[in-house]
This record gives sequence, C-alpha cells and structure tokens, in this order.
Amino acid sequence: MAKILCVLYPDPEGGYPPSYARDDIPVITHYANGQTVPNPKGPLGFKPGELVGCVSGELGLRPYLEKNGHELIVTSDKDAPDSVFEQHLPDAEIVISQPFWPAYLTKERIAKAKKLKLALTAGIGSDHVDLEAAAQAGVTVAEVTGSNSISVAEHVVMMVLSLVRNYLPSHEIAVKGGWNIADCVQRSYDVEGMHFGAIAAGRIGLAVLRRLKPFGLHLHYTDPHRLSPDIEKELDLMFHPDVESLIKVVDIVNLQMPLYPSTEHFFNDAMFAKMKRGAYLINTARGKLVERDAVVRALKSGHLGGYAGDVWFPQPAPADHPWRTMPWNGMTPHISGTSLSAQTRYAAGTLEILENYFEGTPMREEYLIVDGGKLAGTGASSYKLT
Repeated sequence: MAKILCVLYPDPEGGYPPSYARDDIPVITHYANGQTVPNPKGPLGFKPGELVGCVSGELGLRPYLEKNGHELIVTSDKDAPDSVFEQHLPDAEIVISQPFWPAYLTKERIAKAKKLKLALTAGIGSDHVDLEAAAQAGVTVAEVTGSNSISVAEHVVMMVLSLVRNYLPSHEIAVKGGWNIADCVQRSYDVEGMHFGAIAAGRIGLAVLRRLKPFGLHLHYTDPHRLSPDIEKELDLMFHPDVESLIKVVDIVNLQMPLYPSTEHFFNDAMFAKMKRGAYLINTARGKLVERDAVVRALKSGHLGGYAGDVWFPQPAPADHPWRTMPWNGMTPHISGTSLSAQTRYAAGTLEILENYFEGTPMREEYLIVDGGKLAGTGASSYKLT
C-alpha cells in the first residue's frame, strides 16, 4: 500500500459542491501539436466540468486509489512547520501538487521524504520542486504537459485586452453607478497596430501568438529554439536573438519563459528601463521571473502602462502583497490554468500517470520532467538543474 499526499487549494467559501453555470464542457481529443489528451484506462472519478482541483474534489482520485488499497491524504495545509503536509511527508510515496497552490518540495523537504518516489504536478510547471534534489534522490518528477496550455493562452489574451482597453477601471466605475466616460477612455487604446512580443514561444507562447494574429498586431518573439520558417511566415513573426532587442520595440510583452536559477528576477529595474514608456507586461509564467518591487516602481513612475499577472511568489500571496494595490494592475490569483475545462484534463492526466506508476508501465515522454536521476522528456528541453 502506498501513501499518496495530495495538496490542493481550499474549497469554495460558499461550500462544496458549487452550483455550476453549465451542464457540460466541450470534448477535446487532441492538442494543437497533435498530442492526444490524457487517456487513463480506468473510469474518471468525476463528471467532466466538475470542480475537482479543490480539497473536496480530490482530483477524482479516491475511487481508483482506495479500490487498489492505497491511502490518499488530501489537504490545503502546506506551509507551516506543523502543517498536515509536513506531518505526512516522511511516509509519502507520492506527492501530488498544483502550480496554483504549490507544495514547495525544497531540498530540505525532499531529504525528509525518505519514501518519496514520485512528485506529480497536476497541471504544467514543476519549478515548485527542487529538481536537482529530486534527481539526486532518485525521485521521478512528472506533470500533465499540455493539459492547460490553451487555458493559459486564453487568459493572456483576456489580460492583454483588459489592460490596453482599460477594462477593469471602467467596469468598476459602472459597478459603482458612475458614467465617467472620459475617466474610462483616457487610458484606453486599440490593440490593432500595436507590436506584441513573446518571450518564449513554446506551447503557450505560440498559442497566444496564434490567437492574437487576427487582432492586427505586429508579432515578435524570442526563444532559444527558433520556430520553423513556415510558422514565422504564417504568423508574419519577427524573430529577435535576445530579450533586450525585443522589449525595445514592442508595446506589449508576454513573459512565458520557464523559471530556473538563472531566470529568477530576470525583469528588474534595469530591464524595465529598456522597455518603451507605456508598454504593458503580461506574466502567466512564474512570479519570481520579475522582481516584486521593481514592478511596483515601474508602474508608479508611469514607465509601465500596466502589469497583468496570474502568478505570484509565494503562493498564496500574503494579503499585504504590494501587487494587490499597485496602480494599473490586472492581477488574478493563479487561476489561468485551472478552469473547469482544464481541470478535467489535468485530473485525467494525473490518473493516467498514477496508473503507469502502479502498473510499472512507461509514462508518456512528454509528461516526464526528471527520471533516472536526470532531466527527461519535457524537462530536458524546458529546465536546467543549475
């Protein structure tokens, strides 16, 4: 029998289960790159479209795990030294976490987890795991690659339009009973004709570029792995050899690069100074890619026209985090990749990975981040150990 320790975000304040706005969700069978959606052998422990990413939802895993004699511990209590997570970690064979409410598997925590064999991310992004420590300890790290890429890409498009059109302050005026048109439009522009730059054009970055093409933007990107000439021609994409050359010419920057030690605080005061005055920055990648207080300074000075972020550090962010109150922000809790549609896919992918693990069958190569003491699969092309 294995102990599976699963850390999920808390239930809705109004109680669980919620009342759903729709009766179903569209059926998706493939992603844009041809990869099939998760396809576990066994039945899902939930109806597609249900809220399964919270504690009571349990990712729908309990029926499968208990049927096979395993123990499932689900909690949102993860940070304090005496948290439920810390209490069960030494005996856990598998730890499941989400990027939205991450259980940080530090080097110290991995050292305590003597029985740990698999660190599984329900979603995309495993930087809450110390990958080098996991590799040294022989822990496999896996995630459900592709499961919520389009969910995040759609969120980016929403944030772009919300910032540039000054939607959020305008909506607030309407809610409060006002009709202050001049106040609304004094910071409202069309995106048509603007220059948009993607820093990294992987699954999410490229999906954003494809979705913004019809808006009449001039599209730019930089990435260590240049896209094919066919894609560049299709989207009329301009390639830049480095970030600095891109941010000098674009009006909107989409930050989509992975987080590892060399990219931490990549956007700081010096980098912001190189951007055009009034440019907008979108960050749905990781909060630590930008220096917290440098963002605040750039907005207050007027050098940045707006900052929309879906990611923070730490997560959850404290109530007094300055990004909550800085001017011209479009911050959200980390929700972009956990829509009810995305939850169906990453919960199914979590089940598929668990089936592989317990049956001793190979996991999909694209799901692997660390395996056999080294970066593997998607991890080999997305992360660095130092």
